[in-house]
Amino acid sequence: MATVQTTTDTTPRKPQQFDYAPPASFKTGKAIVNLGNSGLLRGAVQVVKKGAGDNNLHVHTGMDGLYMVLKGEVTFYGPDDEVIGVYGENQGLTMPHGNAYWFANTGDKDLEILQVVAWAPGIDDKRIDVNPPKGDVAPEMSEKFDARVR
Repeated sequence: MATVQTTTDTTPRKPQQFDYAPPASFKTGKAIVNLGNSGLLRGAVQVVKKGAGDNNLHVHTGMDGLYMVLKGEVTFYGPDDEVIGVYGENQGLTMPHGNAYWFANTGDKDLEILQVVAWAPGIDDKRIDVNPPKGDVAPEMSEKFDARVR
């Protein structure tokens, strides 16, 4: 007979439903729309105004990310502003933890980019800024919205 574990690590979390729509308006260069968070995985859509970019070159020590362009165009950069790639709709990349990167909306309209992240087990995730944050697209300055259905 199997033993049922009752620790919080093995208890299933309630599913989270979402209904995504880009914000009608926002004041900063970037808005982040939360789609859900399981504790191990988080989904969001970042909406970046034309001409704005991610805030700075940075590294996540224990968080892997997947980015897919829903609308617009994005350019990802590495150290020394080396272009990692330019991606249009339905294109993107995965960014394993430990890599330094930043990105910018390089298209002619607002960028909508799906971001799915997961945390590496056993690694304390920290965001390390290689360059100082820039303006109102820094994560702490970005406007936050919630698409989860309650």
